[in-house]
Amino acid sequence: MRVDLRPATSADAARCAEIYAPYVTDNWVSFELDPPDAAEMARRIEYYGASHGWLVAEVDGKTAGYAYGSPHRTREAYATSADVAVYLDAAFARAGIGRRLYEALFPILKHRNVHAIFAGIALPNDASIGLHRAMGFTPIGIYRQVGWKMGAWRDVGWWQRLL
Repeated sequence: MRVDLRPATSADAARCAEIYAPYVTDNWVSFELDPPDAAEMARRIEYYGASHGWLVAEVDGKTAGYAYGSPHRTREAYATSADVAVYLDAAFARAGIGRRLYEALFPILKHRNVHAIFAGIALPNDASIGLHRAMGFTPIGIYRQVGWKMGAWRDVGWWQRLL
């Protein structure tokens, strides 16, 4: 399987929105309630791509997933911290693509003077926990019953890695 990584462009927005939608509609991985459309995804790609980096992975010419960094908080002292996320088309899960995306994204963030990266993982999510552990993240805490989705309170575990 040939995997190519590259910076995302607005032309990737519809496919990224398609990949992301099941994370919104089919489970509690994302705390969004309505999946963003291609126009909103294009706005996010442009904004986060410019500020932190947004990468897509292509397998045989088809976008299989993406990863990006975003601001951790808005106060100025947090400028050297970022949140990270990776989303994969279910057909490409557990193929090492998430790891490859993160391995390419983290040097971009470091080059942009990011020192600490954080991942919020809606629980339970063994696959995401496994990926983040493998990528050197350590658990730092849990926000208990922080979101209401799919008829229940949901916890979010927070993970950190220093670059």
